[in-house]
Amino acid sequence: QVQLVESGGGLVQAGGSLRLSCAASGRTFSSYAMGWFRQGPGKDREFVAVINWRGGYTYYTDSVRGRFTISRDNAKNTVYLQMNSLKPEDTAVYYCAAGGVPGTAASSFGSWGQGTQVTVSS
Repeated sequence: QVQLVESGGGLVQAGGSLRLSCAASGRTFSSYAMGWFRQGPGKDREFVAVINWRGGYTYYTDSVRGRFTISRDNAKNTVYLQMNSLKPEDTAVYYCAAGGVPGTAASSFGSWGQGTQVTVSS
């Protein structure tokens, strides 16, 4: 198990940018695939992006591809989500998750953070 803490959320105007961070505890961070999910008001939790343990593979949901970038720094035990050209529909609580494989299903991830709120105003 790994403990995860997200930060970097906030209120931003449409078209703006935010960078989310997810700090992990434990010495095995580099062995995990890391994902970002989000849950908007009245919506189910949905996949956003995933990165494999080494950082050489990334995958995004269609709605954020080209606007969001997932990256990781294994020396700092941290994964990032750079979000550009934000839209009101990106408003959600964003969660990072750690798992054994870089999948898109929530069931692929066994450890979750508490989430950070991102609000995009129009």
